[in-house]
Amino acid sequence: MGRGARKPQGFRDIDGILLLDKPGRISSNKALQTARFLFKANKAGHTGSLDPLATGMLPICFGEATKYSAYLIDASKTYRAICQLGRTTTTADAEGEITSESAVQVSLDDITTVLSQFVGCIDQIPPMHSAVKHKGQRLYRLARKGKEVERNARKIEIYSLQFVSFKDNQLEIDVHCSKGTYIRTLAEDIGNALGCGAYISSLRRTGVEPFWNQASYSLDDLRELYEQGLDYLDRCLLPVNSALVDLPELIVEPAAADFLKQGRAVLVDEAPLAGLISLVLENGQFIGIGQASSDGRISPKRLMNTAR
Repeated sequence: MGRGARKPQGFRDIDGILLLDKPGRISSNKALQTARFLFKANKAGHTGSLDPLATGMLPICFGEATKYSAYLIDASKTYRAICQLGRTTTTADAEGEITSESAVQVSLDDITTVLSQFVGCIDQIPPMHSAVKHKGQRLYRLARKGKEVERNARKIEIYSLQFVSFKDNQLEIDVHCSKGTYIRTLAEDIGNALGCGAYISSLRRTGVEPFWNQASYSLDDLRELYEQGLDYLDRCLLPVNSALVDLPELIVEPAAADFLKQGRAVLVDEAPLAGLISLVLENGQFIGIGQASSDGRISPKRLMNTAR
């Protein structure tokens, strides 16, 4: 085994999805690496970063689950956010320096009217303090140097934007949005529309499609389970295909599965409509994603490695 492929001593191959409740004031990568160490996983990746100040659900894929992380990156998300009205900051959150202050003279009717304007497909300009690249450089690196560059607006979709509370100039909202939505920018835009400015003072991701209303585990939870043994930690993991519940499922015979693993297409009698499908054996074991054609042929698209 070459140096680049050497595995950390004591680490193991493990497959599954962990719903981590990320704490505030650490990066998503730091949370990922902590979870990876506790699980002793050879391979791990998260599915879309949260701001360091933000808390909440951060799905982490271990092992073969990393092959399907794109489906979670593309998934819609829900957030509970508190917008501090009357102030703006350099970063659009509580970490930045205050850049302006204004009197807040808004009614609940004003808030309701403004929130409704942001529901649906809208254009959003990514903030300078973001990981979006400009000519090969991350925007946040340019921002740290005091530079600001022109950014192109991106299409996002706000599926719902609900009022929760308003007290002491703090507007609490629930957001259900598409991938690529910056809640900090949304807060700024809401503040501008209200005529007083705003920044995010608190942000929590409450869900990631399709894991609505599912339990997530804090790092403290995982540390306690780690002390009891890896078997206890492993019970926290969801199956790899739990991220693919929206795909039609097809049960394949063992012989057909062998052909697919060799990269060959198979013909099945009751193939779903053309498109991506989840492939399982009769015992329910997930073997990967296939591509169904209109002629009933199934081609391998992204298969699990079962040879380990």
